[in-house]
Amino acid sequence: MDGELNDGELLPSEEETARSYGVSRITAKRALNELAEDGLVIRERGRGTRVTRKGPVPPVRASVEGLLENMMAMGLKTDVDLLEFAYQRPSGEVRDILGCEAGAEVQRTVRVRRLEGEPFSHLTTFVPEDIGRTYESGELASTPLLTLLERGGVVVGRAEQTITATLADAAVAPLLEVDLGAPLLKISRTVYDQKDRPIEYIVGLYRPDRYQYRMELSRVYSDQASAWSPSG
Repeated sequence: MDGELNDGELLPSEEETARSYGVSRITAKRALNELAEDGLVIRERGRGTRVTRKGPVPPVRASVEGLLENMMAMGLKTDVDLLEFAYQRPSGEVRDILGCEAGAEVQRTVRVRRLEGEPFSHLTTFVPEDIGRTYESGELASTPLLTLLERGGVVVGRAEQTITATLADAAVAPLLEVDLGAPLLKISRTVYDQKDRPIEYIVGLYRPDRYQYRMELSRVYSDQASAWSPSG
């Protein structure tokens, strides 16, 4: 990762690695195999182990400040695979979050975002039907959803979100190219318009090696106690 070994350069053999680090050859072999599993090297019998990765893809970074603007900027610099697009009756949870009437349908989409060709997020989005009808499915592959909502006359007011952790299930793991059960960052967000109507509910699953959530804190001092507070 530091660039000491260039793409295509040979790594020390199993025996040399074992001697250098004072470990058994079995341990050295396992370490080199793990590098190969991570896509960092290629191991070929009789030819050795060669570096194949030119450097890590820089992670996408989003901050708490300017939340909605960051999401729009991310949409402009990443590629999108639209996997599902349909109108359907929502689950009870989604119906309650969006405030839908009984029998109403919502637009449900599933997308995978890529940075430099590599997947970093799996997004499931729910939008009230009347808002969803203002744009076509093909537009989601080239235009950020918030841009489409605002173009349709929606004025975004605020958003609420929670951040937690989860594990990649059998459906998501292959799409994000991670192992089954790999840790993921889970962000659930509800977006409201200026009249406080819920206009979007999104559940995003992010690879932690390709997505970082940033918060800048300032130390606040008082006579009663000192604490950290978000800057800005």
